[in-house]
Amino acid sequence: MRIINPFIALIVFAFLSVAIGRAQSPADSLGLDERVRQYLENREDNWHDMNIPPVDGQLLHDLIVENNYTRALEIGTSTGHSGIWMAWALSKTGGKLITIEIDEDRYREALKNFEEAGLIPYIDARLADAHQLVKELDGPFDFVFCDADKGWYKNYFVDIYEKLEIDGCYTAHNVSDSGWGRLWGGGAHEFYEYVRSLPDMETTLNDEGNGVSISYKRSK
Repeated sequence: MRIINPFIALIVFAFLSVAIGRAQSPADSLGLDERVRQYLENREDNWHDMNIPPVDGQLLHDLIVENNYTRALEIGTSTGHSGIWMAWALSKTGGKLITIEIDEDRYREALKNFEEAGLIPYIDARLADAHQLVKELDGPFDFVFCDADKGWYKNYFVDIYEKLEIDGCYTAHNVSDSGWGRLWGGGAHEFYEYVRSLPDMETTLNDEGNGVSISYKRSK
């Protein structure tokens, strides 16, 4: 019977441990994926307080993963449905989400939901007035989702524009190019017309859910 040199065995064990660790980084994807997926499925019909529908959450998730974004900002947390989709994606890219909510009750509920979904390590949730905090954030960001007060949509974009990286993506919710969008969207439609007029912003509209504008910042 061949006897294995203990020193060689130790080296092999260390090598395998590193290889396995690399295969699982940046997140323990299998365990976390299943936890988040089950959480979202169990709560699919229970999101209120102006949260996005699942189809829009899937869109945000896919945009982050496909473009390997890592520095994300959400303006308007509500109770956390959109934040969960984005943080889930960021757990796969090695990134993190800053999300801002002004209402304390919704903020506390969002924290609870983030914890239950297992995504707290990927979220920096802030209770603050986004009108002021967005101006103060250093950036840079490569992904932004805006779903706050529609009358301030254009202001949020202007405040974050210089902090958005080239090839970064700025998305906004409840945006429509239809007649009803102009009527009830108000500031959201004003924002949409403004961002479409900028030569370095490549803008499209996804209307599979509640209307999401998608704008990529290109070099001038």
